[in-house]
Amino acid sequence: MVTVSLCMIVRNEEDVLARCLETAASLVDEIVIVDTGSADRTREIAERFTSRVYHFDWIEDFAAARNYAFSLAEMDYCMWLDADDVILEADQAAFQTLKETLDPAVNVVMAKYNTGFDAYGNVTFSYFRERLIKNHAGMRWEGAVHEAITPVGQVLYSDFAITHRKLRPSDPERNLRIYEKQLEQGAELEPRQQFYYGRELYYHQRYEEAVQTFERFLSEGRGWVENNIDACCHCAYCYERMNQPEKALQALFRSFAFDRPRAEVCCELGRWFFQRENLPLAIYWYSLALTCSRKDSRGGFVSPDCYGYLPCIQLCVCYSRLGDLERGARMNELAAAFKPDAAAVLHNRAFFQSLEPKGTEDA
Repeated sequence: MVTVSLCMIVRNEEDVLARCLETAASLVDEIVIVDTGSADRTREIAERFTSRVYHFDWIEDFAAARNYAFSLAEMDYCMWLDADDVILEADQAAFQTLKETLDPAVNVVMAKYNTGFDAYGNVTFSYFRERLIKNHAGMRWEGAVHEAITPVGQVLYSDFAITHRKLRPSDPERNLRIYEKQLEQGAELEPRQQFYYGRELYYHQRYEEAVQTFERFLSEGRGWVENNIDACCHCAYCYERMNQPEKALQALFRSFAFDRPRAEVCCELGRWFFQRENLPLAIYWYSLALTCSRKDSRGGFVSPDCYGYLPCIQLCVCYSRLGDLERGARMNELAAAFKPDAAAVLHNRAFFQSLEPKGTEDA
């Protein structure tokens, strides 16, 4: 059985660190905690789980901090977690099975990262990340923000997932601040960092700058296909907020130049036409979303609702507005197959039931 070092970088995480380590400690063979300058009880909590707690001066470079943490690992594989991550019980069992069966020839184990949830706890946003990295195999973290390791050699897509459960927002200015400091110092952002810089500009409502950054990223032709598609979507979001809906539509169509349609893009197109009361075309795109194959191992950001619930519930509305109540009711029940307790499903079902003819009582 392979051995695993859990390597974490932390700062002021007293509210979540114990929760994280309680779900992971029994699964790993070593815990390495690197503190980057906590002013709370983070270090004290970390020392309850491991004696291997170290300090690293924060230099606004996540890759540098993670590489330092990985350099201290002594086991076969290094695993990273953020302090507000947890490993759910079912995923703990899957992780243990992986450890017992993993071929040592595997260099990188990819695991799903669940980061968005609805009111019922269903996953609404996820993507695969490199989670276990073979120690001493020459792979390093890159990127001061949104750091990543480029996998080399044999890669395995695993069955376990990591669940991201924030209790509070992180510094909303931090990532953008780091990027702009790099640019002020004359750094040239490599494609992945350029893509994420565009997203940070979008989050900060600097839409024109975001579009310029995404357009530059796309025109250089060096981006990963999933990032290219997402960049097109974010251009569309920016154009909509800049009150340029036709350009938003063009940006969504541009994504098809990189690969076959994703359900997420089809749902955005459905929404575009729905908002303009072009219900036949909205129906076309929502219906197409239902035909798109979901393949999480492509590595892109995945919105599971776009592969079932969302297009079904929107088709229910579209057909109902066109007067096809029978088909609308049928689409609502298809949506219920994905989310039986969703408020929209229950509301629609009550509406359709109210239209059913009432039986006459015996005289």
